[in-house]
Amino acid sequence: MPEASLTSLLEAAFIARQPLIERLQAEDTNGYRLFNGSTEGRPGLTIDRYGDLLLTQTFHEAIDGHDRVEIENFYAAALPGLVAVYNDRSHANSRICNPLPAEVLVEAHKPREFHEMGVRYLVQARHAGQDPWLFLDMRAGRRRIMQEAAGKSVLNLFAYTCGAGVVAAKAGATHVVNVDFSESNIKVGKDNARLNDLPIRLRFVQSDAFAAMRQLAGLGQAAMVRGKKMPAFPKLQPHAFDLVFLDPPRYAKSAFGVVDIINDYAALMKLALQCTAEGGTLICCNNAAQISREVWADQLQRCATKAGRTIRELEWITPEEDFPSHDGQPPLKIALLRV
Repeated sequence: MPEASLTSLLEAAFIARQPLIERLQAEDTNGYRLFNGSTEGRPGLTIDRYGDLLLTQTFHEAIDGHDRVEIENFYAAALPGLVAVYNDRSHANSRICNPLPAEVLVEAHKPREFHEMGVRYLVQARHAGQDPWLFLDMRAGRRRIMQEAAGKSVLNLFAYTCGAGVVAAKAGATHVVNVDFSESNIKVGKDNARLNDLPIRLRFVQSDAFAAMRQLAGLGQAAMVRGKKMPAFPKLQPHAFDLVFLDPPRYAKSAFGVVDIINDYAALMKLALQCTAEGGTLICCNNAAQISREVWADQLQRCATKAGRTIRELEWITPEEDFPSHDGQPPLKIALLRV
């Protein structure tokens, strides 16, 4: 059977999304995935819309000029007026490695605004990091935060550009703390907060998540560990939150601890649980495709039991229809736990 043409794959994906796109437009959302190659016929190719930006990315191998033109021509007809940028991230560590024509490079470095559920965010096709400033598959998680946050205190861990914190404040949270180690991420988070008419001031804490969680949990963070001076960290008072959002990267290592969501999610969850008020809600995220939902659920349950906390309810939050899954096992797993 001959391989389907790229245009026919793009068209099938676009037609399949029409009901979703209509719903998203009605709620003031203009950021969504247009083509999810791993499940729609071109593994390693993703195409996203962020407002007036059309962002094409490749993760396995670069596309050639013919494919790029085919993509741009299709969306020029389907969604006129978008600015197209292509990032080839098929090299080591998913680093962007392709040059762009000067005029496209200018557009790629321009901060742009887009909307999701009436909340405004910044996006930039190219910046000092690699990933877009908001992950579109996490829309389902941000939607749930919007439904949960009113009247609650919220802790947003590994906050990146603070999307979850901004949504929580917009939804009526009484107190929001965003924690991320990166100064540049926090800066974008502050810019996102300023874009929106928020009823409260968000708190931004530039800190290693382990150091922050230990202090918020009331365990304290020692300045010296095994005779070694720890890097500087902001001092925080113990505080239990009604809603904790935990969205760690796949792997990261610092003097304070190791983030490893495949082999040791419990190290993070235990501390996050200790920051969650009794009767509160902990939303855990895991984007490692190697771990099945069932295996991870068992890990979460065992970790809670060991920590002396009861999971009264576990609910799965599934990415929306622009991230289709063949087997009901999307790479991004979001578990809402009532604890």
